[in-house]
Amino acid sequence: MLPQKILFLCVANSARSQMAEALARSLFDDACLIQSAGSSPTRVNPYAIQVLQEIDLEVADHSSKSVQDIAPQDVECVITLCEEEVCPVWLGEAQRLHWPIPDPDLKDPSLEEEVHLAAFRQARETIRGKLERFHEDCTKADGSAS
Repeated sequence: MLPQKILFLCVANSARSQMAEALARSLFDDACLIQSAGSSPTRVNPYAIQVLQEIDLEVADHSSKSVQDIAPQDVECVITLCEEEVCPVWLGEAQRLHWPIPDPDLKDPSLEEEVHLAAFRQARETIRGKLERFHEDCTKADGSAS
């Protein structure tokens, strides 16, 4: 069964977890509580905003949130998205999944904008694919799919 309260975690809550939150909200039932947070929140990366707008998802009004501000009772499943960084730890009771996705924020201002956007598009599509498989697996486990 698809968890009804999902939390996506990464370090800055600026790119991967923000994209996962937006994509999950578009893919899953409106009854699901979908949140994202980070251990060291910063700001939503403009490239994340742009690549989500490309697929008609609006997150310009989102802000980075701290994992410490998430109520334990609002989480059934935690999905961490860090690859080479140290992911935040969720101490509450919840199903835990880890989807290691490279950080699309290349942190090199000398690179052309299209290179940055390509990295964010790749992360977006990787996350979307994982979310679609997660939803499919949960639906099959529930016995509602053929």
